[in-house]
Amino acid sequence: MQLEVDIEGPWPAAEWAELADKAAEALAAVAPELANPRLSASLLFTSDEEVHALNREWRQRDKPTNVLSFPMLGREELLRLPADGPPELLGDIALAYETCAREANEKAVPLADHAAHLIVHGLLHLAGHDHELGASEAEAMEALEVKALAKLGIADPYGPGD
Repeated sequence: MQLEVDIEGPWPAAEWAELADKAAEALAAVAPELANPRLSASLLFTSDEEVHALNREWRQRDKPTNVLSFPMLGREELLRLPADGPPELLGDIALAYETCAREANEKAVPLADHAAHLIVHGLLHLAGHDHELGASEAEAMEALEVKALAKLGIADPYGPGD
């Protein structure tokens, strides 16, 4: 999968694009439908203010959140997508700095680890996974997140104490 990464606003200087590529690669190893070379996604590292505006405009939720995902392909369409052919946009993801930084601090984890988790989480939403559909879907999505993060050397974010 090709990622187009844009970094704006308050995100501190770091290798965010490299982190995003590694997170996508780790996820593709545990969710093969995301290993399709035709796929691309855009990832915006931005502010709470921008994510709040996107959330209000596109999801009718008037509040900031840590990550937003805007899928362009349905799950069945993604699963049927052959490896050969023109590029296909999987969707867009936006990460809110202030919320991500606050959550990382609350969890006592590095910002980069939490951002990697949210990138994986967002990509799974683009692939049609939705933890809001019920306990079994939430468990399946969390299991994929934990496996992908383990490939990055990141501890289970859902482990004891969280």
